[in-house]
Amino acid sequence: MKHTRLLIIFFSFLFIISCNSNYTPKPRGYFKIQFPKHEYQQFNQPGFPYSFEYPVYANIIHDTTFFEDKPENPYWINIDFPRFNARIYMSYKEIGKNSFDKLKDDAYKMSYKHTYKATSIEDSLMKTPWGVTGVFFTVGGNAATAKQFFVSDSTKNFLRGALYFDTTPNEDSLGIVNQFLQDDMFHLINTLQWKK
Repeated sequence: MKHTRLLIIFFSFLFIISCNSNYTPKPRGYFKIQFPKHEYQQFNQPGFPYSFEYPVYANIIHDTTFFEDKPENPYWINIDFPRFNARIYMSYKEIGKNSFDKLKDDAYKMSYKHTYKATSIEDSLMKTPWGVTGVFFTVGGNAATAKQFFVSDSTKNFLRGALYFDTTPNEDSLGIVNQFLQDDMFHLINTLQWKK
């Protein structure tokens, strides 16, 4: 009986001492990502109204569906980044069939559609060495797409692009990849030329 009391007191003492230590939770960690060197190749398919340079670590896929329908024209493409599980959806529209103001308004609406998840939305005007003008959108927070743009010559051609990841949006874990692919998007825009 005496030994039992001593054991109970000893273990109680150990329990009390062990509860006094300060526990500091470690922040969640993410995998280190090895980025490839930025190198580019030409997209200049016959019949397409535009050409540009895109990364060698990306693939161009012809877009054949638009929400279960066919795209408006055959010039819609996707730029896939298999290494990052990402895709830039690019949709082309001819201004003669559509009003430039309507296309511009639609692009703004598509970008600001993410307001409920976004912490910020910044738009920046762009003008390339080839005379292509447009707007680049940076969406902060856990929105489905953090980078979007549209470019046009305001008379014939209008091209919109949006970067999406095939994963749950997380600004912390995707931030560095978003920044890396933003550089590729800027290169694409700066090398874009209209062919008609």
